[in-house]
Amino acid sequence: MHSLRSPAMRPLSLSPASNPSRPLCFRFLALSLPLFPRSSKSPSERLAIPTAGPRFRVRSCGSVTAKPSSEIRKRGGGGGGGGSEPDEKLRALRELFTKPGIGIDAYIVPSQDAHQSEFIAECYTRRAYISGFTGSAGTAVITKDKAALWTDGRYFLQAENQLNSSWILMRAGNLGVPTTSEWLNDVLAPGCRIGIDPFLFSSDAAEELKEAIAKKDHELVLLYNINLVDEVWKERPKPPNKPVRIHDLKFAGLDVASKLSFLRAELNDAGASAIIISMLDEVAWLLNLRGSDVPHSPVVYAYLLVKTDTAELFVDSSKITPEVMDHLKNAGVELRPYDKILSEIENLAKQGRNLWLDTSSVNTAIVNTYKCACDKDLKKKSKARVHDYNGRSAMPSGIYRASPISLGKAVKNDAELQGMRNSHLRDAAALARFWVWLEEEINKGAKLTEVEVADKLLEFRSMQDGFIDTSFDTISASGANGAVIHYKPEPGSCSVLDVEKLFLLDSGAQYVDGTTDITRTVHFGEPTARQKECFTRVLQGHIALDQAVFPENTPGFVLDAFARSSLWKIGLDYRHGTGHGVGAALNVHEGPQSISFRYGNLTSLQKGMVVSNEPGYYEDHAFGIRIENLLSVVEMNTPNHFGGIGYLGFEKLTFVPIQTKMVDTALLSSAEINWLNDYHAQVWEKVSPLLEGSASQWLWDNTQPLPI
Repeated sequence: MHSLRSPAMRPLSLSPASNPSRPLCFRFLALSLPLFPRSSKSPSERLAIPTAGPRFRVRSCGSVTAKPSSEIRKRGGGGGGGGSEPDEKLRALRELFTKPGIGIDAYIVPSQDAHQSEFIAECYTRRAYISGFTGSAGTAVITKDKAALWTDGRYFLQAENQLNSSWILMRAGNLGVPTTSEWLNDVLAPGCRIGIDPFLFSSDAAEELKEAIAKKDHELVLLYNINLVDEVWKERPKPPNKPVRIHDLKFAGLDVASKLSFLRAELNDAGASAIIISMLDEVAWLLNLRGSDVPHSPVVYAYLLVKTDTAELFVDSSKITPEVMDHLKNAGVELRPYDKILSEIENLAKQGRNLWLDTSSVNTAIVNTYKCACDKDLKKKSKARVHDYNGRSAMPSGIYRASPISLGKAVKNDAELQGMRNSHLRDAAALARFWVWLEEEINKGAKLTEVEVADKLLEFRSMQDGFIDTSFDTISASGANGAVIHYKPEPGSCSVLDVEKLFLLDSGAQYVDGTTDITRTVHFGEPTARQKECFTRVLQGHIALDQAVFPENTPGFVLDAFARSSLWKIGLDYRHGTGHGVGAALNVHEGPQSISFRYGNLTSLQKGMVVSNEPGYYEDHAFGIRIENLLSVVEMNTPNHFGGIGYLGFEKLTFVPIQTKMVDTALLSSAEINWLNDYHAQVWEKVSPLLEGSASQWLWDNTQPLPI
């Protein structure tokens, strides 16, 4: 499954002020949409917490386990386009604009939760609920008389199908399409008030939006005490409440004490006395915990506050078992109620603690709370110079830097890498059994829907040791649906697999020891010459990236052209990134690394990182092609070391046959044919010991070498 990592946003400090403000946040783990223009000027306007006090209530959806897609989609995570219901939702939402204490002219609804997550609990799918668009990336903007939805190229076709006539689809990134701030500045009269929920937007994004809309004298209003979508959402799902589990040390590789020691050393070097960790996968990784609060991601809703001497986990204590309690206690971690995070942040400022804040991920509610408390404390002490017992200034201040955990989590240790290898082999065995079943059913003339196929794949994966859940919604796409890059088949409306059409299957799983993500595109009949040409061009790009050797300190974007070059030669391309980071038994989309055409992410690829290799090609309303493996970054034994540096390359983690029927061998060089034959030899060697009977025969048949 492909995704684009947002370019790293520059750190911004926010200062408090006299009027409430509102941020629009958009920090996708997927494609970074050009929602607001960048500004080079330093922030001068101030943001203030409304006097009504902070809101921090948690209502989330039911816990997620591995359920068939048909069952999940019947529950509907918040939306469904078409019909008149979305019009009623918009009417009800707009009625709230003029209520006392609100007084806004527009409202922005992002995709994220309070932790800037890509996958979120069902109760937080506010943008999907209000718009009917269920893609994972997008922003809805509602004024008193207009409603617009921004999404990226992966979702254009899906949004066209799901939005009703009340909505304007903004194809972000296309020539002439305005950003959200540009659109608001155009459609609103000067001096309007634009509202958002400050828990749903990062501090960086809030500041960017505030600066952008200030060009038309608009005010950004932070509504701490109410989320307007929640107010109109009837029968909103309940919170997830499944227990948290310990991630075994044999899979984690490092104990919690070692990770906390590393983090505290980073705090000391930065001059910080505390850090707030809000990204759910960072909390899970640091504490060697896993949860079930979010679909497809084994995380729990929590904040972690690490100080130089203590650590506090803000979480719903009903999810903490006695075993987990002992695990945390042994690591020196205390529990606090999830909804007390803002009061504790305020206390840190009162105590004079310098707080490390990653403003690209920490929500603006937290950042503003700390800033306002610091300013309040400063005013009290301004008449006298105050020092701590070491003689240092005791005035607290924020330290605005990227999270030190992000890179440590991305660079896997030996145990994590071994878990990824092992889980991929079990996953490959499940896929082999699945493909045997599917081909047999197709040959018998069975009329299988895309949802039925996805559910059957889940069944095969569920039989594997250590299976937990899918790692994202399975993209089971026949024919033209394959051109919808993040297509989600729905019961009652999805297609039946057609032997005369391409079938794209992008799927993945969460295991106790690793995370998988794989795409294969096949044809059950005879592909056309055009389909074979496009498939082969995609395969050539896949091979080129797989074989890439590059110097240390190379950012991922440098490698993106390897995967596109063959398509470029005939004037073709694709609208998504080539590779995303993948967590070890964590999020299937992980940063900070990526391989993308977007040049803003300067994170270098490092030994131990895991990335996807997934070039593709899509013809709207016709077909889609994608070939995806996961790779780990490894050191290469090159004969030279120019500049005294080392060189890196990739090790394959995914071992599932690539359908040779789709390959036009006339387009391949002998070296490329050798690569494919060698890959299939490895697939047979590694996966066949896990299979028997028809699955073993299928694997043998589909790993036979092509003639050179």
